[in-house]
Amino acid sequence: MKTNKAIEKSEENILHTYNRFQIVLDKGEGVYLCDVDGKKYLDFAAGIAVCALGYSNEEYKQALKDQVDKLMHVSNLYYNDPMTEAGEKVLKASGMSKVFFTNSGTEAIEGALKAAKRYAYNKAGHAGFEVIAMNHSFHGRSVGALSVTGTAHYREPFEPLMGGVKFADYNDLESVKAQVTDKTCAIIMETVQGEGGIYPADPEFLKGVRQLCDEKDIVLILDEIQCGMGRTGNYFAWQEYGVKPDIMTCAKALGNGVPVGAFVLNEKLAANSLEPGDHGTTYGGNPFVCAAVSKVFDIFEKDKIVEHVRELSPYLEQKLDELVDKHDCLETRRGKGFMQGLVVTGRPVGEIVNKAISNGLLVISAGSDVLRLVPPLVIEKEHIDEMIQKLEQSL
Repeated sequence: MKTNKAIEKSEENILHTYNRFQIVLDKGEGVYLCDVDGKKYLDFAAGIAVCALGYSNEEYKQALKDQVDKLMHVSNLYYNDPMTEAGEKVLKASGMSKVFFTNSGTEAIEGALKAAKRYAYNKAGHAGFEVIAMNHSFHGRSVGALSVTGTAHYREPFEPLMGGVKFADYNDLESVKAQVTDKTCAIIMETVQGEGGIYPADPEFLKGVRQLCDEKDIVLILDEIQCGMGRTGNYFAWQEYGVKPDIMTCAKALGNGVPVGAFVLNEKLAANSLEPGDHGTTYGGNPFVCAAVSKVFDIFEKDKIVEHVRELSPYLEQKLDELVDKHDCLETRRGKGFMQGLVVTGRPVGEIVNKAISNGLLVISAGSDVLRLVPPLVIEKEHIDEMIQKLEQSL
């Protein structure tokens, strides 16, 4: 089999930092993927919430081909039109003021933290400020992003990390207030916790944190890397709450598979934080990735992707709730829109993930006991029905 040979070759050459599933994916079409041996899979993982438009979208592919023929890279020493166009579309969707394009979500977190610290430095005239993050959060694996990731086993092998970080409990406003001091410059949190187990923010909690930040001039950073770009039925999950961050991070579906992220600032932070020379990146905002971002927004608007998620979410939730009612090993469902989690009890969640793969369904886990479903945003009812059938077979 081609699969076995490909896996053996990969293990010879690639650093083993991922425990990969034993399949070798080769191509995709719509919401399906095929492996090198020709087996077909219904994809409800979307490259970990990345491939919002599914696979082999002709408009998207043509935009990338056209840009390859024109210009791939020039560095940030010069302007380029795709960056300008992509930036305009990000700001239109978010209603914010300025954007900085990065290469990944982790880099977006790094930039957001620097902007918040620089804002506090400019205001006070000295450094030494602190950040409050949430327990069970996940923001990335670089030193800065790892420092605000609220799961100890991710952090411990690499300590000491960035200092001045305190952790509060998600959806517990009093816990956050208890950590605030006159050194607090930022509060960072996911609008919907992803890796920690698919926990949406309670409206009262998010509004309370926003009010706290307003009262004390603390920067609110909302991480929308996984839950943003239409996944919860709005361009960005915070828009449903009516709570606007000072800085937002996004990535994943922003480029539909092309590696790109961004941090986006409101007017106050844009005018009073990072200055020329404070931050930079060689590849960030290059013409190729920004052509992808720009086309993603065009397709979202033309095909009404966000509206589609909003319309189909009740059906997905209904079918998942029925599955929970039917199977004792499923305790409950959590999530918003096309970001859903099923809490598994009485058996390892990895067992179900592997059984689903053997039945031609790609799903992933979150936390220690949650089956995570983050499909392409272009799924239809028949794909939900097929997913339920395959998942039930796996259970």
